[in-house]
Amino acid sequence: MSRLGADDDARVIAGTPTGDEAAFAALVTEHRAELRVHCYRMLGSLDEAEDLVQETFLRAWNGLAGFEGRSTARAWLYRIATNACLDFLRRRKRRILPCHLAEPSDPDVELPPRDDIPWLQPFPDRLLEPVAPGDTEPGAAAVARESIELAFLAAIQHLPPRQRAVLILRDVLDWPAKDTADLLECSVASVNSASQRARATMRKHLPARRLAWAATTEATEQERAVLRRYMDAMGRADLAAVADLLAEDVRTMMPPWPMWFRGRDSVVAALAASWDTTSPDAVGRFRMLPTAANRQPAVATYVQTADGEPYRAFAISLLRIENGRITEATAFHELHLFPVFALPTTLPPAH
Repeated sequence: MSRLGADDDARVIAGTPTGDEAAFAALVTEHRAELRVHCYRMLGSLDEAEDLVQETFLRAWNGLAGFEGRSTARAWLYRIATNACLDFLRRRKRRILPCHLAEPSDPDVELPPRDDIPWLQPFPDRLLEPVAPGDTEPGAAAVARESIELAFLAAIQHLPPRQRAVLILRDVLDWPAKDTADLLECSVASVNSASQRARATMRKHLPARRLAWAATTEATEQERAVLRRYMDAMGRADLAAVADLLAEDVRTMMPPWPMWFRGRDSVVAALAASWDTTSPDAVGRFRMLPTAANRQPAVATYVQTADGEPYRAFAISLLRIENGRITEATAFHELHLFPVFALPTTLPPAH
C-alpha cells in the first residue's frame, strides 16, 4: 500500500485551506481503513468505530489551521482519532460478552435478550486493509497479528481508556514511547507505567492458551475443513456430527442473549432444545454461508421457519478452532451487520 511522506502530507494539507477539498478527501481516504480498525480496537464496536472515523475527519477539517507539518498527516489523524475515542469512552460503558456477566448457564433455562447491554461487535475481514509485501510502516502489519481477534478485543475492554490507548499504540501499532507520549500529551514515564499496568491486566483476561496461538492472516486448511463440516452438520441438524467437532471444554455465546454455555454436553443440550420440532421455541432449519471476521473463521447463519419460506438472516458466528476442534463459537444476532459483511439478508428455499 502506498503511504504519503511527511513532505507530501504537509503540501496536501497546506493546500486545503485555500479550498482544495479534493486533496483533503484523498488524504483521509488514504487513511480511512486503518483509522477504522484503530477506532474499533479502542471501542469494540464497528458501528461506533464508523461514527468516530467520521468525527475524526470532521475534527481534522475544522482543525486544519493547527497542522503545521511537524508530523506526518498519519500521526496527526491518529492523534485526533485517539482523542475522539477517549472522549467517547468517558461517556460510555465498556463493551462485553455474555461470559462477563455470570457463570455458565443451565441449558434448560432460557433468559430474554438484553438490549440494554453494550455488546462487543465483530469486524468483517473485508474491511481490513491488506498488507502489501515489503510494507515497513509501523502499523502496516498490525491487522495481520492477533490484535484484531475477538479474545484480544474482549480482554482490552477491561482497561481504562488511556491504558487502552497506550497498549494499542505501543504494542499493536509499534509506536515509540515518546511518540505515544506526544500524542497523549503526557510524559514518557507515564506512558511506560500505563503500558506495564495494561499488560498485567491483559495477562489476566487473555485465554491461557493464547501465547501458543499462531499469528496468521488466513484460515488454515484444517480450519477450513472443520468449518465445512460444521456448516454441513448444522444444515442437517445432525447433533452427533456437531458434537464430534466440539472440544470438550468448548464455550458458546450468542449476544444479545445473556446465556452462555461451557462444555460439549451443555452446548449439545442447548442445540437439541432449539432443534426440537415439537417445541414452540424451536428455531427452524439452518443454512450457512462462510465468511470471515476478526481474522477468524466465521459463518453467516440463516433460518427457515416453515417449508417453502426463504431463509432469513439469523446470526454471524465467529469460531475459534484448535487442533481440529471448535473451542469457542460466538453468534452475534445483529442483523444490520449482514450488509456490512456483504451478505444477503435472505436466501431462497432449497429445492
